[in-house]
Amino acid sequence: MPEQRAVEVEVSPEGVGRVLVVTAHPDDVDFGVAGSVALWTKAGVEVAYCVVTDGDAGGSDRTVSRQEMARIRRREQEEAAAEVGVHEVVFLGHPDGRVTSSIELRRDVSRQIRRLRPDRVVCQSPERYWDRLGASHPDHLAAGEATVCAVYPDARNPFAHPELLDEGLEPWTVPEMWLMAVPEPTHAVDVTDTFERKMAALSCHRSQIADPVALEERVRGWLGDGARRAGLPEGRLVESFRVVRIG
Repeated sequence: MPEQRAVEVEVSPEGVGRVLVVTAHPDDVDFGVAGSVALWTKAGVEVAYCVVTDGDAGGSDRTVSRQEMARIRRREQEEAAAEVGVHEVVFLGHPDGRVTSSIELRRDVSRQIRRLRPDRVVCQSPERYWDRLGASHPDHLAAGEATVCAVYPDARNPFAHPELLDEGLEPWTVPEMWLMAVPEPTHAVDVTDTFERKMAALSCHRSQIADPVALEERVRGWLGDGARRAGLPEGRLVESFRVVRIG
């Protein structure tokens, strides 16, 4: 019998009509999943982004006010989304650098799940990734935990966040959740053909990028490591995820 691949590679988003991506900051989605998003939207999947903060604690220029930084980063994320075929970006406005998995954040993410009724939710992992600590910013962990709680049980439970029912938002059960930045991925998407679009999206975050050439080399290295783990030939690039099926 042929050796079984440890990581399953998604060939196409079969049976998936809508995807919701939830991240802590502007640019997180582009680091984690923009190459896959470009493939999904090309296949006709409707993708929306939900960004927990406005990213006002980002950047290194102290002459820029935090209000202005938030405005800049919202615009950058909207530009980046357009690069990969996404036209809906919702900003929840929670404080950058102080995100917690609060009941309020769980409610806000549940609201978007019930409103959009996605077949797949993509979010950051609530577990720390020790080999790439930068992927486990405290805001990432908190946003991931809140999203996991929103997927199960909040969004599907009519008695959780009763104010959502008052808004006319009926419960929704998400069939599957994809976690980014995990130490032991179960699935991968080959983004070799959309890598340039991923980098175009990342390049929109001008307020955060000091060296675009070094950034591309770093991202290419991460995705190449993922491809090797998935058993793909040298030169292929993948975005990696842990997939959780929800009954």
